[in-house]
Amino acid sequence: MILKPGHVFARDAEWSALSRFAESTAPSTRLGVVSGRRRQGKTYLLNALTEALGGFYFVAADDTETEGLRRFGEALAFRSGGGGQYHFDNWDQALDRLYATVQDGVIVIDEFPYLAKASPVLPSLFQRALDPGGTARRSAAKLLLCGSAMSVMGGLLAGNAPLRGRASLELVVNPMDYLTAARFWGCEHDHELAVLLHAVIGGTPAYRHELVYSDAPSSREEFDDWVVRTVLNPMVPIFREARYLLAEETDIRDPALYHAVLGAIASGHNTRGGIAGYLGRPSTHIGHPLTVLEDSHLITREQDAFASGRFVYRIAEPLITFYESVMRRTWSFLERGLAEQAWAASRSGFLSQVVGPHFEELCREFTIRSSLELFGELPAQVSSGTVPDPSSRKSIQVDVAALTSGEPGRPARLLALGEAKWGKVMGLRHLDRLRRARDLLAVRKYDTEGTRLICYGGAGFDDDLRTAAAADGRIVLVDLPRLYGQAS
Repeated sequence: MILKPGHVFARDAEWSALSRFAESTAPSTRLGVVSGRRRQGKTYLLNALTEALGGFYFVAADDTETEGLRRFGEALAFRSGGGGQYHFDNWDQALDRLYATVQDGVIVIDEFPYLAKASPVLPSLFQRALDPGGTARRSAAKLLLCGSAMSVMGGLLAGNAPLRGRASLELVVNPMDYLTAARFWGCEHDHELAVLLHAVIGGTPAYRHELVYSDAPSSREEFDDWVVRTVLNPMVPIFREARYLLAEETDIRDPALYHAVLGAIASGHNTRGGIAGYLGRPSTHIGHPLTVLEDSHLITREQDAFASGRFVYRIAEPLITFYESVMRRTWSFLERGLAEQAWAASRSGFLSQVVGPHFEELCREFTIRSSLELFGELPAQVSSGTVPDPSSRKSIQVDVAALTSGEPGRPARLLALGEAKWGKVMGLRHLDRLRRARDLLAVRKYDTEGTRLICYGGAGFDDDLRTAAAADGRIVLVDLPRLYGQAS
């Protein structure tokens, strides 16, 4: 494998995939597609790969076709070492010259959706070049098409798209997981700070340096000041980043509507009916915005663990949740430089509406990562769920539910039920809720014989709950040190 440069933090799996693709000698290995939302480090990775192997790197811009061809000709002429500029009348000519000029290494075309927008025929031209007898066969170079517009990149290899079946690599560069992000920010031993930071900026690498002047809080006590001087500061680039994330998606033509949908989800109205009711619209009117946001990887859809027809939507980018829950509501104050006042008014809502749900998401991720340790097997589903309680005419909201797949003639096994609390010390009342949910699910014919009851406590557990857990191995306590892979 090509040695990963020391300046590339983590991303071992992504680098390994790129290396295998670039070093492959198979004649059919000629095209790779790399996608991911902006600021995830795609360009950083591909630049490092090009420097290691040689080749050609071109970053597209939002140009007309003529302007794109002109800039491409300039870059290719510079790569050839001859100076000047190649003049192309169309992309057929440009691709012929590309593969005649670049004979080995990698060809990276970054922000490819811009080129495809101005020249919709371009994917078909690449298909023809890559097919047997095409111009790409004259060169040993591998082609990597890269882009941040997720809906466009996802369509390159889908359905009847021209490039379907041609790619040997389809790599999505996702945000870093919460454990890696804590190491990246240097707070892997300050677990409370790690959760708070991740609830604001998630695992996006660029939010650590470029967009905040490499400003990072050194302790939990400094977190509030850091929020005020960076994320809520109009003079710091990250201030408007959440708005830009939405504006960059080409399929989003009515930003106000999409912000309203995201705002509804951020405020806890995360079912289709709940979103529609919050917006005062029929549910049929929000189907398209939800689909576009999901295709853009800005939201995810999760099936309720215990109701097959019920789905909940979650915002995939923590910074958008923070913007919708905190910044959008106090925007007029923030633009006037009143960040301290805005944060003072928003901080309690931040803890309940942002950190609380985000902590639940981290607990679900922990459960997936630790499933072999917890259950000795891999669950088929880990999600939240709703359990109706007929006696109280209410429902019990289960933050974490882990289930196996149901086998023919046998009920699905319930591996675990979990409750997560960020700011409250957990006690027996939380355990009793889980016990009640387990008993109700047993009545519904779930196999609950070995079900573990897990309490995830951001603020810890009282003595009674610790005593109960010590007496029953099926009761599991997960505190912040355990969440971050350290012994409690």
